[in-house]
Amino acid sequence: MLYAEDNKLVFRYDDHTLWLEPWGENALRVRATKLSQMPTEDWALSEKTVDTSGKVSISTPKDGTATITNGKTKAEVSRRGKIIIYDSSGKKLLEEYARHRLVGQTDGVEGSPRQHYEPALEIEARELKGIAGGDFLSTLRIESLDPEEKIYGMGQYQQPYLNLKGTDIELAHRNSQDSVPFALSSLGYGLLWNNPGIGRAVLGKNVMSFENYCTKLIDYWVVAGDTPTEIVESYAKVTGYVPMMPEYGLGFWQCKLRYETQEQLLNVAREYKKREIPIDLIVIDFFHWAYQGEWSFDPKCFPDPAAMVKELKDLNIELMVSI
Repeated sequence: MLYAEDNKLVFRYDDHTLWLEPWGENALRVRATKLSQMPTEDWALSEKTVDTSGKVSISTPKDGTATITNGKTKAEVSRRGKIIIYDSSGKKLLEEYARHRLVGQTDGVEGSPRQHYEPALEIEARELKGIAGGDFLSTLRIESLDPEEKIYGMGQYQQPYLNLKGTDIELAHRNSQDSVPFALSSLGYGLLWNNPGIGRAVLGKNVMSFENYCTKLIDYWVVAGDTPTEIVESYAKVTGYVPMMPEYGLGFWQCKLRYETQEQLLNVAREYKKREIPIDLIVIDFFHWAYQGEWSFDPKCFPDPAAMVKELKDLNIELMVSI
């Protein structure tokens, strides 16, 4: 069943509920769950958005499809719930990947190069597989419309690739790895996988997929734009802007592996000032605690943290402590 509700396009079938709604300029937010109520957390979409009054239209019963348009981004939903995203010129940007009998050999959307296929594989575009505790292992699958597509972003990883097309990426923070699941495509779209948690992104040349190993829903945000700058600006407007670095953070940082005692650190700071070498910040990296997971100063090695901080302030040096 497809219908408009307030400013949203809603699809319901069995225990599956899908929402598509305008979220910021030229962008749509897509959420799907098998819970009785749609979760309300906004996660990375933390900024207040402007009212774009997205236009929701339901097509005739003969066709059964529905569309929702917000500026340069348009989503079309088939009568069986499959989503295709277009830009304002009608160019197809994203198409969900589904190979199961509920969709059938045609998905009700004309013009797809993969409109006809064998559905016996039983692969869902939006899969929510129940796990112990009441949550789901969620998977979003997307057709790779162009094997030559270039994808950038996703954070910082130990790999030599700028173009991430064809890569398999762990969605997790680790020492020397930062996961920021926002993908910028050469086809003219940006996609944020708005599911905080451990997961995986496979940006394959046949199928792209995003997974979260323990969640309550599938949640992603997609925007179309004429330039990469326009897309990234739209992303910043809904997730927030990077704050200005404080003045001391723009200067020289001193850090080493590692300062074992309070006196050792202070001696280094004193020596910088004695030699009149400019320094703005000194870092206590790690293992300053007594027990793993406690994250407090070991009193044997750092007997008076307050006095340490005061002396550094007197030396006009900021202190950063890693945890």
